[in-house]
Amino acid sequence: MFCKNCGKDIDDSAVVCPNCGVATDNMAKNTTPAPAQKNSMALAGFILALLGFNLIALILSIVGLSNSKKPEYAGDGKGFAIAGIVIACIYIGLFIILGISCSAVGCAALGAAGAY
Repeated sequence: MFCKNCGKDIDDSAVVCPNCGVATDNMAKNTTPAPAQKNSMALAGFILALLGFNLIALILSIVGLSNSKKPEYAGDGKGFAIAGIVIACIYIGLFIILGISCSAVGCAALGAAGAY
């Protein structure tokens, strides 16, 4: 094959031209992409959300979702992160609603019990 830069005859398996140092078309063929990293934050957030550690799960899931957007993670864990966020938010919302309603009912029940 011939170098696309200097035109000299070079070996067909050469990655760079030995004469001018310019990369050949074989350079793209010989490079392998780095394996994507695993997004453990997203998975940990999802599992903790299922177990009921909602505030920690929410934080880890948000970090996991942020990590999934980085090129080194290649989108790994995006689904787990979103599921962890949704589950944690639902549980936190339910705890808030139940806490408010139970405290209102509890105060009324205590007031009624004290009157007797």
